Amino acid sequence: MVRKLSTRRRHPLAGFVVLLFALVVAGGLYSAFRPAVADESGKSDAQLIAEGRQLYEVGCASCHGLNAEGIITERGKNIGPPLIGVGAAAVDFQVSTGRMPMARPDTQAPDKPRTYDEGEVDKLAAYIASLGPGPAIPDPEYYDVSEATDEQIARGGEFFRTNCTACHNFAGVGGALPEGRYAPSLHGVEPIHIYEAMLTGPQQMPVFSDEVLTPLQKRDVIAYIKTLEDQTAYGGLELGSRGPVGEGLWGWTFGIGALVLAAVWIANNGVRAERKKP
Repeated sequence: MVRKLSTRRRHPLAGFVVLLFALVVAGGLYSAFRPAVADESGKSDAQLIAEGRQLYEVGCASCHGLNAEGIITERGKNIGPPLIGVGAAAVDFQVSTGRMPMARPDTQAPDKPRTYDEGEVDKLAAYIASLGPGPAIPDPEYYDVSEATDEQIARGGEFFRTNCTACHNFAGVGGALPEGRYAPSLHGVEPIHIYEAMLTGPQQMPVFSDEVLTPLQKRDVIAYIKTLEDQTAYGGLELGSRGPVGEGLWGWTFGIGALVLAAVWIANNGVRAERKKP
């Protein structure tokens, strides 16, 4: 029996069979343990990808290159960054919020009414996702905060106050940044777009990947941000919730202004009283 197995092991095709078996095992292990990437269903839909490429060539290629490789001028100015590997989530965030396509090159892309409808956004996302692995559009379970508990909101608030208030303000209303940039207000932003912003790090925002902040922790942060929209102004007049900026403007304009008016009124009355003396 041993001699028979030894003879078959030395068969000319034995090495090929072993190699084929090893490749099958390696492929199965990779499929089971690979990290989450762009939606596979979008990648497999050749028609969706083809239609997305057509939309891309018309509305995006002039800045990002015909093959999404990015465009840099002879002077080194970056017209549009490369999009290979940014993932479907980045496309959904940028296009669904109207930031892309930009009306004109600027320091920062502001949110505005979007140009493409939902179906066209899906096509663009599918095409970009087909170019390389990247963050996928999140499932609703990761950004639906309609049933968030007080404990989840409290955990999200701790992270927000520690990592986000420096740019987005303690009330989430945004603020100014260096070089003419700004952190946008988070009030009224769709939960899915907040999640995608944390996942992809648009513009000057840092990336909070799933290794840094788990999907459930991101949901807690979104739950806290949503509470800021309806938070009661316990301190009285909010002054735009801009902190020292609004308070200082109010103090100088109305506080010091009132004191100046009072001083002028007192001085005028003093002069009139002196003139009335016999």
